[in-house]
Amino acid sequence: MKKITMRYVIGILFVGFSAYIQIKEASAQPPKQMQAPEVAIIEIQTEPVVITTELSGRISAFLVAEVRPQVGGIIQKMLFREGSEVKEGDILYQIDTALYEANYDITKATLAKAEATIPPIKYKAERYKELITSNAISRQDYDEAVAALKKAEADVQMAKAEMHKAYINLEYTSIKAPISGRIGKSSITTGSLVTANQPLALAIIQKIDPVYVDVTQSTATLLQMKKSIERGLIKKDISNQAKVKLILEDGSPYTHEGILKFSDVTVDIGTGSISLRTEFPNSNFTLLPGMYVKALVEEGINENAVLVPQQSITRNSKGTAVAMLVDNSGKVSVREVHIDRAIANKWLVRDGLKAGDRIIVEGFQKIRPGDTVKTVMFK
Repeated sequence: MKKITMRYVIGILFVGFSAYIQIKEASAQPPKQMQAPEVAIIEIQTEPVVITTELSGRISAFLVAEVRPQVGGIIQKMLFREGSEVKEGDILYQIDTALYEANYDITKATLAKAEATIPPIKYKAERYKELITSNAISRQDYDEAVAALKKAEADVQMAKAEMHKAYINLEYTSIKAPISGRIGKSSITTGSLVTANQPLALAIIQKIDPVYVDVTQSTATLLQMKKSIERGLIKKDISNQAKVKLILEDGSPYTHEGILKFSDVTVDIGTGSISLRTEFPNSNFTLLPGMYVKALVEEGINENAVLVPQQSITRNSKGTAVAMLVDNSGKVSVREVHIDRAIANKWLVRDGLKAGDRIIVEGFQKIRPGDTVKTVMFK
């Protein structure tokens, strides 16, 4: 029994001594060096960038004319094909002319009657003019003769005006296209009764080459653009005329560029925005009135734009945009930045970064400000 206890004690002492030796050896070894974390960076370089703004809008026709009759009557003929192109002056509808021809003939006869009274009255006035010098007639008789002549001449002028009016009404029986363009469906058919200047248009003609695209822009965006131009960050081209590109409803780009025609001078108090009108060629009639599109309006060119990958910008607890930078010694720092807008997969930085800054793109999740890091270039 004593032998077993002695062996047990010796075993415990041996195990304890071995552990002591291992701890001693471990404490004698030098501590391992911690490797600096690796981050991917880019060195910022400025570049010229075309500044564009994406705005939503709809297509509207270049010219719109509602066809209405200027005289009343029965429609005898419809002389166009719905949906076709018409030229200015083409006859679209023909109203029955019988009543207007008769009225024209009446006014023509009235004019002839009025003109027939002129010669004897004029002769009498001339004869009285000679007699008045010798006091053969009274002054009153002469004045009455002159007044009668002037009245007859006035009657002739009135008859001419009535005849001209009758002629115009006769011409109005041929309802003509006021503009060139594409005519829509007709709201009446042959045999319909129409009245002068009726509220219902007979048809609508629209000129859709070129077309307008009306869009809206917030006043905040407009003011920011003006400030950038004043500071020299954005420059206009030589023509000082903004170019515009279109994105159609299916996401495809429109093949032709347009131009900005004008911006409204009044702010919509409901939306806080102003209207912009752009013009686009439309020879193949791809753009139709009422179509929804997106317009990319070129505001100008930023000659020294700072673009950074979007993943390099984060937000702090206050919601402010920040970027992590590395100096030449490898130390990390944080800097607040002001973002202007997104361009493709990058941010356009308005303030906070400059050319030559080294900004961290990948790996900043495992570092803190003040850490020393190993850098590799971002690919």
